[in-house]
Amino acid sequence: MNIEIAEQIADVCVNALRRGNKIMFCGNGGSAADSQHLAAELVGKLNFQRPPLAAMALTTDTSVLTAIGNDYGFDQVFSRQIAAIGKSGDVLIAMSTSGNSENILKAIHFASESNIKVVGKTGKTGGKMVSTNMCDLLFQVHSDDTQKIQEEHMKLGHEYCGLIEKKMFG
Repeated sequence: MNIEIAEQIADVCVNALRRGNKIMFCGNGGSAADSQHLAAELVGKLNFQRPPLAAMALTTDTSVLTAIGNDYGFDQVFSRQIAAIGKSGDVLIAMSTSGNSENILKAIHFASESNIKVVGKTGKTGGKMVSTNMCDLLFQVHSDDTQKIQEEHMKLGHEYCGLIEKKMFG
C-alpha cells in the first residue's frame, strides 16, 4: 500500500472537514459495503474515542436508491444524491474495481463539476475512471482480481481514516 496516497487523501478530507464540509462514499457491490464501513469509521471511531466526523455512504438508503433507479436509471443513483446533498468543498470517495461503472462515473463527473474533490479508487487498468481524468486523487491497485482490489481499497481506507482521526484530534 502507498502511504503517500493515504496521506494525500487524509489531507484532502481533513481540509474539507475543518471547513465544515463532509465526505461522501460510493461504490457497487462489495465497494458499496466498503463505503458503509469507511463512513462508519469516521462517524463512529476507528482508533480512539473522539467527536464524530461528517461522513456518509451514498449506498445505504434503499428507498432513495430504488426510487432514483426506477425513475431516472441506475446510472444516476449516486449523482442525483450528490446533487441533493453535496456542496462545494465536500469530498467524494468513489470506488470502482473496473473503473467503468456508469453510476460511479456520473457521480465523479457531477462532483467534479460541482467543486467537490474527487478521490477515485480502482484496479489495474482503471477504465474510464482513469481516462476521464476527473479525479483529484487516484489510487490504482495493480491487479485485475476484484477480491484483491477490494482488499487493497480497504487497507488504504483504514489507513487514511486513521490519519484523518490523528490529524483532526491528535
